[in-house]
Amino acid sequence: MYNTSLRIVNNTGDAEDVLQESFTDAFGSIATFQYKSTFGAWLKKIVINKSINYLRKRKMDFIDMEKTNVHHLPEEESLDEKELQLKVEEVKKAVKALPNGYRTVLSLYLFEGYDQEEIAEILRVSHATVRTQYMRAKQKLISLIKQGGLS
Repeated sequence: MYNTSLRIVNNTGDAEDVLQESFTDAFGSIATFQYKSTFGAWLKKIVINKSINYLRKRKMDFIDMEKTNVHHLPEEESLDEKELQLKVEEVKKAVKALPNGYRTVLSLYLFEGYDQEEIAEILRVSHATVRTQYMRAKQKLISLIKQGGLS
């Protein structure tokens, strides 16, 4: 649960705070747990929602792509993925360096297994926004990795 929160809020102290609040809320509302999923899945959803709400409080902005003048984004460049085999630590550092919105969408999609429609619902943004944020996050991540020198 800690790692889930840390991937979203990108700060150890904040992740610890979110985790503590999540456990407090979960155990305070344990009576509402309906056994439709595992307790772990229920708790994980609470942690993700608390993490996202924490970022919202910090004024993390998602740009609604449907309300902008961006009508068409260029197709992704095809990359030789074998070229991009890097050490795990370099990738972790690059993910941490992403802006909040990019990192959140990327983490929920790649690490937590949510689909783009679920992420749109969780973040209260359009599916197009999630799709665009994800595509830009991948491009930014690749760019950061290629730049190297992340500390």
